[in-house]
Amino acid sequence: MLAPVIQISPLAKIRRHRELPAPGKVVVRQGQKVEALDIIAETILAPEHIMLNIARSLNVTTEKADELIQRAAGETINKGDLIAGPVGLAKRVVRAPRSGRIVVAGDGLVLMQVNSTPYEVHAGMPGAVTDLIPDRGAVVEATGALVQGVWGNAQTEFGLMQVKMKSPDDQLTTDHLDMSQRGSIILGGYCGDGRVFQKAAEIPLRGLILTSMDSALIPFAQKAPFPILVLEGFGFHPLNAISYNVLVTNNGREISLNAEALDHYKGIRPEIVIPLGASREPEDSSLSVEDFAPGHKIHLVRAPHAGKTGTIASLFHEPIRFPSGIRALGADIILSNDQHVTVPLANLERVA
Repeated sequence: MLAPVIQISPLAKIRRHRELPAPGKVVVRQGQKVEALDIIAETILAPEHIMLNIARSLNVTTEKADELIQRAAGETINKGDLIAGPVGLAKRVVRAPRSGRIVVAGDGLVLMQVNSTPYEVHAGMPGAVTDLIPDRGAVVEATGALVQGVWGNAQTEFGLMQVKMKSPDDQLTTDHLDMSQRGSIILGGYCGDGRVFQKAAEIPLRGLILTSMDSALIPFAQKAPFPILVLEGFGFHPLNAISYNVLVTNNGREISLNAEALDHYKGIRPEIVIPLGASREPEDSSLSVEDFAPGHKIHLVRAPHAGKTGTIASLFHEPIRFPSGIRALGADIILSNDQHVTVPLANLERVA
């Protein structure tokens, strides 16, 4: 069975493709140093158009309106530029309501494509542009610690991380938040109170990293004005020991918080990148596809051992029956406390 991979590492070479969903303009060059919030590429996903009725606006016939139109298809114009006229004693004119480009001019009408806010792809972490993807984006590479999670509210931020956890099973409440954290990214535990998001926005924080979260808070997290990343899942789950150690030992460092939506098909996970100087050659964090095997470090994703980490001792090559009544392929796992448990392979993901 192919092993889904979650990446947790105190030091790794991190390589990420940053691409537009549609062709656009790449605004970086190969070899360029970038910061987390720097724009890699941009495009207009949904062009906005405005139809101007010149004949009606100038109170003339269609034929006369065509004579008064001063612009041709393809021309770029700024807000307030003359489009048609003048006409009559009052010297009536039609001016561009917004900046943009003339698409069609004729039959007494002018169709404009106006400038819209471009869709932007950001670097997501400090690093260097190692490759360009024509019309789409670039590959950004960095060295640092990496911790991936399971859910994000599709926002990105960069800032100083403050750890507000004293143990992997801590809970985050409003009492843990105060004005001294303004502009920081907070690492907290389980969150079951929506007032935490409200207070975080009032401070304001730059982001929240949660061990786990009550599923009823998902709509509130999606509306939050800052990124929220959940590491273990929904319902109460303690943080796995590997992630806890990586994050706590980097308390006070600047981090990139990429709360992207989880997409198994594209290999995209919400993640925390902590830029670090490398005193040794780091491991390459590029995803590889392989089967589960004895010796693999694993992360358990479902009850009763959700959030724990361990090592595969052996694999069962035939389906076995579990207490739930389900027959499935499984593995003998040695947890970090040396306890042996038998777990379905579907409940595991490999730690890389």
